[in-house]
Amino acid sequence: MAYQILLPFIIGLALSVVIEQLLSPRPPLRGRAWRAWAIHIGIFTAFYAVELAIFQRPYFVSAMVITGVLLLVLVSNAKAHSLREPFIYQDFEYFLDALKHPRLYLPFMGAWRAAAALLAFVAAMYFGLMFEPSITQIISITAFLLICVALFIAAIVLVMLANTDALAVTFAPNYDLKRLGLLAFLMRYRVEERKPIDVAAFNSRFNKPKSEPKPNPNTKENLPNIIVVQSESFFDARRIFAGLDRSVMSEWDKTIASAAVSGRVEVAAWGANTVRTEFAFLSGLNPQTLGVHRFNPYRKIALQSVPTVATFLKKLGYRTVCVHPYPASFYTRDHVFPKLGFDEFIDVKAFNNTDKFGPYIGDIALGEKVKSVLQDATKPTFIFVITMENHGPLHWEKVAAKESAALFSTPLPSGCDELAVYVRHLRNANTMLGNLRSYLESTSAPGLLCWYGDHVPIMPSVYAALGEPDGATDFFIWNNRKIQEQQLGITASIENLAVTLLECANLSITSSR
Repeated sequence: MAYQILLPFIIGLALSVVIEQLLSPRPPLRGRAWRAWAIHIGIFTAFYAVELAIFQRPYFVSAMVITGVLLLVLVSNAKAHSLREPFIYQDFEYFLDALKHPRLYLPFMGAWRAAAALLAFVAAMYFGLMFEPSITQIISITAFLLICVALFIAAIVLVMLANTDALAVTFAPNYDLKRLGLLAFLMRYRVEERKPIDVAAFNSRFNKPKSEPKPNPNTKENLPNIIVVQSESFFDARRIFAGLDRSVMSEWDKTIASAAVSGRVEVAAWGANTVRTEFAFLSGLNPQTLGVHRFNPYRKIALQSVPTVATFLKKLGYRTVCVHPYPASFYTRDHVFPKLGFDEFIDVKAFNNTDKFGPYIGDIALGEKVKSVLQDATKPTFIFVITMENHGPLHWEKVAAKESAALFSTPLPSGCDELAVYVRHLRNANTMLGNLRSYLESTSAPGLLCWYGDHVPIMPSVYAALGEPDGATDFFIWNNRKIQEQQLGITASIENLAVTLLECANLSITSSR
């Protein structure tokens, strides 16, 4: 009677390979390493064995495991469409985040994909439980359990024989997925993340000040206040459409004209995954050196108390504050940021609904909060600001025709409604920037303002019409004191930007790598 268990298993395994071919990018069947096939078969077998022991219905269980593979394929394709990157192992935590913060994730899945996955799950549950009898009505419970145990042991042996470490990975997700197939690809990234971390090996440039900062006779504290704004999805949209009204970026243009340093910055993310850029700026570590931890450094590596620009400034006597108008628990920042050297984290609880512009706390209100932190400061202060207003999904918002006309000097091409939504929020970022610069200009204390975008926005229909940006964003470092010379139009890497900022603040650092 064992065939009544093995036949559904073989059918399900074969279908899992067929479903995998729906992936984008698609892993070819030929040329795949035997170890990758062994991992695929082993993982499928393990899930089949465990669920079979629970539900005792082979065809139902096979359908459930296949549905799980289908869900991963649909989610991966949705992510690849928006972010140019497939689903990776580190993304599993986002399933829980999608329940806590559905507006940030579910719209990118797509209504039909979500409906298809839900219908497949419901159908498998209904038909399996209603129409398939328990296999224990045909074979003894002892024989059934022995088969389940044998299948599970076989799965473990297969994965062990595959020796996952022997399958090299490049941490270029599209390439690794095509070469290994979905399940082996996910398993390899899991194994890599679970390896021990030697933080000292990363050779942080923020370990300690090389020397005392140069005194500034104009202030008692001798240290400038430093504001860094990581602006959500910020880039100069005129790069893809020159027809923005001049008022939209007026404060940006004014600031760039008097900036100490400005240009484009190569960031560690495209369309989302803010923490990649965020950690690269704070730690000064090149994402390429982080291995698998580059994909979400807050899952493990940031909890190891990596030296950052914040810890460096604390040693010089700064108070370090992060202001982010969203729950501090998102990306576990409430646990991570104290490890990264921040004295205080001001999150969405410090704001109210009147501060919103669209679905999130607006940039203008956020700028006022930053000003209040500086006004109450009793010592030199470093404020790291993470904005939220221009977070997508942009296609869930609408802009009235009259308002859209005020944002553009040239009519938008068809299919570019998302750009109107984006530019409306960009105008508020521009206002926030002008307000912060004006405040620093009005104070007697020295101050620096650094601004950069964490990644370009997700606007696939806009890019289809106007062309896709290269992924670099825009930045500047501005000083409210007279500067000797300007560096304009340069290209910087995000992991070097904090070092450049400290140099502009006349603060010495350890020699960089």
